[in-house]
Amino acid sequence: MPKARLTPASVAEAAAALVDEVGFDNLSMGLLAERLGIKTPSLYKHVTSQADLAHRIAILAMTEVGDAIRDAIQGRSGSDALAAGAQAMRTYVREHPGRYAAGNAARPTGPDDPFIPATERVLASLSAILSGYRLDPDQEIHAMRTLRSAVHGFATLEAADGFQIDASVDESFTWLINFIDQGLRAGATIGNDSAR
Repeated sequence: MPKARLTPASVAEAAAALVDEVGFDNLSMGLLAERLGIKTPSLYKHVTSQADLAHRIAILAMTEVGDAIRDAIQGRSGSDALAAGAQAMRTYVREHPGRYAAGNAARPTGPDDPFIPATERVLASLSAILSGYRLDPDQEIHAMRTLRSAVHGFATLEAADGFQIDASVDESFTWLINFIDQGLRAGATIGNDSAR
C-alpha cells in the first residue's frame, strides 16, 4: 500500500501526536521520521528545521485550545460558561500535554506569524467566558490572566501526575472553579461600586 503524501500540515499533525506520547522536550526530527516511515532528510521537504516543526505544533495547539473552549461555552454564560470552558481546557491539557507545552513555549516570529491569530483565538474564548461577569473593562485582562493561570497550573500539574494525595482531583477542580467564580463575582461588584 503506498504511503500517504506528506504535507507541512500532516507532518505537524504527526509531530503533535508524537509529542503527546513522548513529551515536547523529546521531540526530534529522527524520531518523527521513524514514526512516519521515512528518512530524516525527507522531513526537510516539508519543514525547514526542528524549530519550525515545533512552531507549527504550537500553532496547531493554540488553535485547538481556543476552539475547544469556544465550542464548550456555546450558549452558556456566567458560572456555566466558566465551568464548561475551564473543563474543556483541562481536558485538552490532559489529552494533549505535549502539543499544549509546545503552544506555551512558542513566541511570535513576526507580525504575520499565524501563531498570533492562534493565540488570539484562545484569548477571545477566555474573554467570552468573562463577558458574563460584567467586569470593568480595565480589570478584564487581570481576570483573564488569573483564569488562564489557575486552569493552566491545575491542568499541567494533573497531566504530570502532580496530585498524589488521596483525594478527588475532580472535586478539587470544582472547588477551584467555584473559587474563581466567587472572585469574578466579587470583582464585578467592586468594579460597579467604584463606577458609582
